[in-house]
Amino acid sequence: MKKMLKTAAFSAALAATATVTAPTAMAADYTLRFAHFFPPVAAPHKEVFVAWADKVKADSNGRIEVELYPSSTLAKPPALYDATANGIADISATVQGYTANRFPLTQIVELPGIVTDAQQGSCVIQSLYDEGLVADEYKETKPLFMFTHGQGHIHTKEKLIEQPSDLAGMRIRRPTAVVAKILEEVEAQPVGMPAPESYQSMQRGVIDGVSLPWEGQKSFRLNELATKHTEVGLYSLSFVVTMNKRVYNSMPDDLKKVIDDNSGQLWAANAGKVFDQQDAAGRKDAVDAGHEILTIEGGVDNPAWKPVVAAATENYLAELENKGLPARKVYARALELADSCQ
Repeated sequence: MKKMLKTAAFSAALAATATVTAPTAMAADYTLRFAHFFPPVAAPHKEVFVAWADKVKADSNGRIEVELYPSSTLAKPPALYDATANGIADISATVQGYTANRFPLTQIVELPGIVTDAQQGSCVIQSLYDEGLVADEYKETKPLFMFTHGQGHIHTKEKLIEQPSDLAGMRIRRPTAVVAKILEEVEAQPVGMPAPESYQSMQRGVIDGVSLPWEGQKSFRLNELATKHTEVGLYSLSFVVTMNKRVYNSMPDDLKKVIDDNSGQLWAANAGKVFDQQDAAGRKDAVDAGHEILTIEGGVDNPAWKPVVAAATENYLAELENKGLPARKVYARALELADSCQ
């Protein structure tokens, strides 16, 4: 019995010693709060933002930890950029057009006829930033990478849109002022709202349809409500992932390099690839559900649609030029990049 008690005491002492001397996990030097508006089940959250966070952690040997805050839990979509500038979030991913008139030159990439798919569009917008053509619009923060989604179409609940005049009087969710101008040309009623609010608004009858890419139909479950789809390539939406300048500048050079190495065209392309995959998945969901899908021949170059989008494009460029902004220069370069980024 004494031998057993001694053995038990020795084992307990050994366990206690092991507990004291076991190595503890090293705390990260920096814990960055990354805020965005996509739901946590959506591919952009899982395959772009979580993937970016994991890569940064790995490349920094755990010295940079990234905490994700999806579903607008730190700031509402229109406030995300300012939340990053002001330090409420350390990093955010947002839509530039959710903050009206803040990024007018960047939003030129949203005009019809520039973006063919998300990877190509992401190359265009990142190149415009890298070449300095839109960089002045981001002085308050440090942009990490930019991207676009694929072509935006029209998805409606009850009425299939076959030609522009079919939109007259319809309440259509629009993401930005650029898209609003296009809808106004056909006498639709553009209703401004971030994508996460679209489901409830359509469910309650506040809107008759949405302008979204197929990815958005999937990410925000709108294929459950909108069963009629018109593929016309009316626009594309621009996004930015950006960082608080003070936090970045506080980092030692080796950790700044980790952030820099995970910025620019590499991650623009990664994001574009995910959005293209989700476009295909969202469309497949609609096909499998037996939805009605109309593909407009020629897209925005179709004779019925071209005058509408041309007028909206001209009005937008003229408006910026009247404010002293080099809109036509940026537009011309965006068109050149649209070809070279293919």
